[in-house]
Amino acid sequence: MTVVGAGPYGLSTAAHLKARNVPVRVLGEPMDSWRSRMPDGMFLKSTPFASSISDPAARHRFEDFRADQGQAWVGDRYAVPVAEFIRYGEWFQERCVPEVQRAAVVAIEYGPGGFRLSLDTGEVFTSRAVVLATGLSSYARVPSELGPLVGAGLASHSSDHADLAKFAGQRVAVIGAGQSALESAALLHEAGAEPVVVARTRRLVFGSPPEYDQSSDRALPHRLAEPGSALGPGWQLFAYSRAPAAFRHLPDTQRAYRVRTVLGPAGAWWLRERVGGRFPVLTGHTVWSAEQAGGCVRLRLRGPTEVLEADHVLAATGYRVDVERLDLLDKGLRRALRRTSEGAPRLFESFESSVPGLYLTGLAAVDTFGPVMRFVCGTAFAARRISRAVATGGL
Repeated sequence: MTVVGAGPYGLSTAAHLKARNVPVRVLGEPMDSWRSRMPDGMFLKSTPFASSISDPAARHRFEDFRADQGQAWVGDRYAVPVAEFIRYGEWFQERCVPEVQRAAVVAIEYGPGGFRLSLDTGEVFTSRAVVLATGLSSYARVPSELGPLVGAGLASHSSDHADLAKFAGQRVAVIGAGQSALESAALLHEAGAEPVVVARTRRLVFGSPPEYDQSSDRALPHRLAEPGSALGPGWQLFAYSRAPAAFRHLPDTQRAYRVRTVLGPAGAWWLRERVGGRFPVLTGHTVWSAEQAGGCVRLRLRGPTEVLEADHVLAATGYRVDVERLDLLDKGLRRALRRTSEGAPRLFESFESSVPGLYLTGLAAVDTFGPVMRFVCGTAFAARRISRAVATGGL
């Protein structure tokens, strides 16, 4: 068994497979995407309770990491810095999956003997089953209007930058109204850049701060009306976090709509004061064209402001799962994957794809199992399902 990827989903899956005595090889740089694609100074939108990577014995939670480091317990009103979460992921890896091989998979083919994997080290080997836990990078979505600017270095996706300080002194148009857009704009402003947020929505939305550090401390009537969950309070979020298996049985159109709309676009409660009044926000605007103009960018907008000039455009426009963008899978393997009309893979209840022995987890599974797969808390459901299926299937 081979796990491709050593972020939270890959590490969790490997830990659960090992607990079931499944021989597993894990490939990737631990927490690489978090280190190279999340900006310095970022905080997790999820609470500490919802930021634990799952291991079979539940002894390597975020709170266990803090205790091991001699730090105090923290609750729902604590925003987790990305740097601390990366350290936690590395701590989890060292204790649960120390055998991670720091090599990148560059190609996966499918044949009679199983999956043929080629590494950047030159090694080629065959595996009977593969779990793809490759994170977000393959699915970053940039609006087509910005395509020509990307090639010219005048536009990029928010996940392309671990250090936004390099934009100090520049005018940056930030496209989007979700957490990534608002936090990127705040970090740009704090680094000395001049951000302008361009948002389709008529007003910015922020979450409400928790009343207590533990959901169980809320008054019983409030807990009954809006039960707590890893995704937040409310019966709908409770269902998404507790019953992802049921989400799979919704019609394609319902699943796609809910994945797009649940929990967004919105900023975390602690972000409000870092955004309000700090920099211009153009709500009710969309980009309909973009062009180079003397080494800068001229955006033409639909909205009260018709033209916006900037030195760079940062597309914080989220991710779209599309099998065709999984370049490490050879064309024949991609063609063999059943998918939705929007290109997302169709997965069985075990996370196995239509290609026997190929499992996809993390964001790649969001269209099957719902919004919980966008968050670290989804590792528990995914790792248990995959490891049980692999172990009982004799792989």
